[in-house]
Amino acid sequence: MISKKLTGIFYIFKILKQNGMKKIFIGILLNLIVISSFSQVSESSDKQITKLILVHPTEYNLTLFNYLIENKIVSIDNLEIIGLYHKKEIYDYSQSNEYLKNKGIKFIQLRKINEDISPESLYQTNNCSEIFNELFNQSNGILFFGGPDIPPAIYNEETELKTEILDPYRHYFEASFLFHLLGGNQNTGFKPLLESNPEYTVYGICLGMQTMNIASGGTMIQDIPSELYQYNTVEQILKADANVQHRNYNTNISIDEDLFPGSFHEIKIIESQPIIGNEKTEISPLVYSNHHQAIEKLGKDFQIIATSVDGKIVEAISHKKFPNVLGIQFHPEGTFMYNTEVKYKKSNNDSLVSGYEVISKHGSYKFHIDIWKEFSRKLCSVNNKK
Repeated sequence: MISKKLTGIFYIFKILKQNGMKKIFIGILLNLIVISSFSQVSESSDKQITKLILVHPTEYNLTLFNYLIENKIVSIDNLEIIGLYHKKEIYDYSQSNEYLKNKGIKFIQLRKINEDISPESLYQTNNCSEIFNELFNQSNGILFFGGPDIPPAIYNEETELKTEILDPYRHYFEASFLFHLLGGNQNTGFKPLLESNPEYTVYGICLGMQTMNIASGGTMIQDIPSELYQYNTVEQILKADANVQHRNYNTNISIDEDLFPGSFHEIKIIESQPIIGNEKTEISPLVYSNHHQAIEKLGKDFQIIATSVDGKIVEAISHKKFPNVLGIQFHPEGTFMYNTEVKYKKSNNDSLVSGYEVISKHGSYKFHIDIWKEFSRKLCSVNNKK
């Protein structure tokens, strides 16, 4: 294509030269070059970068999110991702680097935070405060993934026997970042970062929602079966209705590696707009959960927008002041929810089935697609207003 254009230009130049119009041609050519240069600069400047922070970017989490991007479930043009973690987390992030290298992924860059942070300094200005501020100003939104139990000490409660603390420094780091973003009852004089950009997007999935809640002054139910339903054995909870099982307790008594870690159950939507925008949904979509703890007391400025069918478990929360802040207790990010080839089963005697088949049969597949559609819209909306 370029050689044809050059041939045409030289042909015109030859004709103009023969007619004594060489200077005119050179003038026209220079003008075209200048106009073309401005056009390219303008086109480049029109391409807005959307920058998202993924907190706790393990190989597993990166694989999940990259699948959503590759399959246009998360659809955001010119997306750049910062994979954020603290140096004292209990995870080998060389695995994440190796994954990105092997996949040739350039739009995701990992960032390690080295500054120390203590449980006593989470809800105030601390060693990470400047970094939190810098990251906030450089990005359009942030996503917090699921994970293990939060240390109850950081929401001023004693640790119950069924609470398992596996990665304390991760919790310190994420709780402090969320406090800096949203503020909380622990320190009402602290000005949250979102005050300067109220439409900044903050999403929390499972642990992410729980951390969002305790970071703003809320508390947790430390074990759902025993505290809410008085079930004290695995056999008791497995006999209960599916809608009160929030993880797959078959994994406690089976060595079958094909079992779903979590459980499918319905939820009750109170307010759908923060979750799926203006899309329509049934009042009780089927979701996938894998947790044994739940929100007890709500954090500052949060409201409940979805519950379990019996109303005992908080399934989603939104913020009263910041419209793009959302926490969901269930998991819409799993690859098996969208890929029919990834299959598990509920118990030893069941047949293998994909999550996609399960939620599609219930009529809840679109609900999950709409969650990510709204997430993408919010991120792009923030970008357009920055």
